[in-house]
Amino acid sequence: MITAQSVKELREKTGAGMMDCKKALTESQGDMEKAIEILREKGLAAAAKKAGRVAAEGIVKTYISEDKKTAGIVELNCETDFVAANEEFVNFANRLAEMASTTSTTTLEGFVAEKFDAENTVSEALTALIAKLGENMTVRRFEKFVVANGVVESYIHGGGRIGVVVELGCDADNTAVLSEVAKDVCMQVAAANPTFLSREYVDTDSLEKEKEIYRVQALNEGKPENIVEKMVMGRIQKYYKEVCLLDQAWVKDGDKSISKYLQEKSKEVGSPITINKFVRFERGEGIEKAEDNFAEEVAKMTK
Repeated sequence: MITAQSVKELREKTGAGMMDCKKALTESQGDMEKAIEILREKGLAAAAKKAGRVAAEGIVKTYISEDKKTAGIVELNCETDFVAANEEFVNFANRLAEMASTTSTTTLEGFVAEKFDAENTVSEALTALIAKLGENMTVRRFEKFVVANGVVESYIHGGGRIGVVVELGCDADNTAVLSEVAKDVCMQVAAANPTFLSREYVDTDSLEKEKEIYRVQALNEGKPENIVEKMVMGRIQKYYKEVCLLDQAWVKDGDKSISKYLQEKSKEVGSPITINKFVRFERGEGIEKAEDNFAEEVAKMTK
């Protein structure tokens, strides 16, 4: 009989996943040493040793359904750009993006616990891939899009360095034009990296922080206090144009804002076009990469 305690013990000894440990113990009929051998043969015992290594490379992948009503985006990380270009790694990321478009969970923990194939969860399949390719890997984040009236589109830049998905809402049945608009907005988001959709979404803390910075700047420039507030409000308007997607100048025509571009396209299709949601993933953003110090490493080895 395979007990929870024996599974826990095997996991602690090998670092392999719980399900992998259970399978190995079942295969070995409860023989701990044999189970360890089985895990080592499959390369699973070594996977845990890689888990502490920084995975800041990788790829961002997207999936769009044929009817352009659902979409998924995922960031899958690894340690090197060499593995990021590996066909199995890329295929794994593609499968995850497709899963993201239909998942019922909103948490990463729930996502990696879902079935990847008939036998394995995402977590188990990832462990096997780590063992095979020899690098630490992590499913970092995902997002799901579903629209009833409108379309979803995606854009991948730099071979998976940046991935964007945009969801447009519109009652007009004109998929061709809506897809064109959505792709344009995707490229805008990739290039200009807006923080918010519109002014209404700018949080109070961010806004007050910017106002204080501009207020101090104006005072440091020696401006009289009676015009400082006017200067602050003027600079806030410029701030909106930098961080709010609808206020940004369109990258294809700097004389138009994205809001103006949408208004023009709304007239073309005969119904208002709105941006319901957008997501921009940039590979490895916010992950602190380890920097090797060769001299330091040599010094440690010679001590």
